[in-house]
Amino acid sequence: MEQIPFKIFSGTKSRYLAEKICNSLGCPLGNMNIEYFADGEFSVSYEESIRGRQVFLIQSTFPSSDNLMELLLMVDAAKRASARSIVAVIPYFGWARQDRKDKPRVSIGAKLIADMLSAAGINRLITMDLHADQIQGFFDVPVDHLYASAIFSDYIKTLDRENLVIATPDVGGTKRASSYAKYFGVPMVIGYKLRKKANEISEMQIIGDVEGMDVLLVDDIVDTAGTITKAANLMKSHGARSVKAIASHAVMSDPASERVDQSALSEIIFTDSIPYSKKCEKVTILSVADVFADSIRRVCNNESISSLYVL
Repeated sequence: MEQIPFKIFSGTKSRYLAEKICNSLGCPLGNMNIEYFADGEFSVSYEESIRGRQVFLIQSTFPSSDNLMELLLMVDAAKRASARSIVAVIPYFGWARQDRKDKPRVSIGAKLIADMLSAAGINRLITMDLHADQIQGFFDVPVDHLYASAIFSDYIKTLDRENLVIATPDVGGTKRASSYAKYFGVPMVIGYKLRKKANEISEMQIIGDVEGMDVLLVDDIVDTAGTITKAANLMKSHGARSVKAIASHAVMSDPASERVDQSALSEIIFTDSIPYSKKCEKVTILSVADVFADSIRRVCNNESISSLYVL
């Protein structure tokens, strides 16, 4: 029987997604053991041979930092077990919001994480919708940067687009929203916000007209949902007929679910890059498993993945 040339393993908190990816690829999820000590320390061991194999390690690095540490130990264990190459599959790349020095005496967390992964021994990174595209340049190994637009575009095609307008809740997401607006040939409006401090907005304004329109807000990360719900409420107060939102990563820290429920949003659509288990009737989850499975298949076959980029 011919051996499969690659193996897929998963960290604890991303196993739900890894199982979907393996189902899509028609291969088993690798057997790995994580042993915990009384003080919270843990160790990783592979329970099958990976010598000479291409190994894909699936783990999003959202808080707590245990998820990142688990991935680093998985990489190190794979390197010491003589894996031929090690590919980190990180659907949600945590610490990506720390991509530059925006004030004196702060760390650039995204660069630090990139250095840690490289030092641990990864040969390639596959990730989705980085908070800032330039993070790809923090790595000295190939980075396959996937986009959730591959699944969101199919969802948008099901909407009535006659009165559709694409909106961004802040100026930083203008490029992303503009790509959707151009692809679907619809207008775009921009939310302009001023922050007092992290997770606290002091003022927001709309640049553009939303009266009588069906607004679709586009974002990459929803954390406390303060920005996106404030934008939705503002759009509605300016005469929008309906307001929906799409966002790649459902960080959804408390009280995000409550804010979404109480907001003008009729629906918010996320991917399953991060597990979302809270109850919110307005939240819909679309899976990115097939997109990651296809990219893994193409990497193994040395095929281009650019066709996965819808926009």
